[in-house]
Amino acid sequence: MTAPNHTRIQAVRLRHTGRWCAAAVLIFLLVFLLQGWSANPRMRWATVGDYLFASVVLEGLGTTLMLTVLAMAIGIVGGVVLAVMRMSANPILANLGWLYVWVFRGTPLLVQLLFWYFLSAVVPKIGLGIPWGSTFVEFETNVLITQLTAAVLGLGLHEAAYMAEIVRAGITSVDEGQTEAAQTLGMTRRQTLRRIVLPQALRIIIPPTGNQSISMLKTTSLVFAIAVPELLTSIQGIYSRNFQQVPLLTVACLWYLVATSVLNVGQYYLERRFKRGASRDLPPTPVQRLRAALAAKQESPS
Repeated sequence: MTAPNHTRIQAVRLRHTGRWCAAAVLIFLLVFLLQGWSANPRMRWATVGDYLFASVVLEGLGTTLMLTVLAMAIGIVGGVVLAVMRMSANPILANLGWLYVWVFRGTPLLVQLLFWYFLSAVVPKIGLGIPWGSTFVEFETNVLITQLTAAVLGLGLHEAAYMAEIVRAGITSVDEGQTEAAQTLGMTRRQTLRRIVLPQALRIIIPPTGNQSISMLKTTSLVFAIAVPELLTSIQGIYSRNFQQVPLLTVACLWYLVATSVLNVGQYYLERRFKRGASRDLPPTPVQRLRAALAAKQESPS
């Protein structure tokens, strides 16, 4: 009986010629476009540098961030309430939740902003009291709903309609057996939702909520229609005087990119935190990878 002939197999690495050619072409086009854009004298980069940290621009950026935080807070809280209403066994609550989502998702955000801004034209006074009876407290609508208030209401209530569907999708993703098990243990519907369902649904809810937050940051630029001095409105006020539209819009784009990058980092670590219960081995963070690379470089012999 002859011994088997063991031959060593030599693995040949795939070359992926087409992939490298496509990458080279894309890199060339990117460098060409960036070089042409940066070397264009009409870009007036000196103007960009002069206004990048101007006080009026930074104040507008602060207003943009404030609008984003307030609108998302209203949107998240309202979205949770609306999602629970839509999933309620009470048909009145379920239909009211559906009606809200239908109205606020079906009309443009700009129209809603203008509606809140011009509300005083049809409702000059807002009061608290007995319906069809005496009024205890009364306010002028123009005093109560300012430009900033109209912006927050328009953005927040519009966002609540979208967050309601995101939260509802997260809740329905949790297995019904978990709810049944909680009810057999004597938990109420509210306790089951707060302790069992929502903590698990957050893994589904957080990624699209992060995307909505980034979208909201950019959507705040629509409040220029009601003259709220956010970032884009401040930029428009500057270039309406010096007629340097493109350099000033470049300033706005740079600050939007910085703000969205910060939100991206926050979303990354928040998603990572809520994945700990679903994944045993989480991939290392960029900081951990950098530390590992530096440690390996120090341990390697020179």
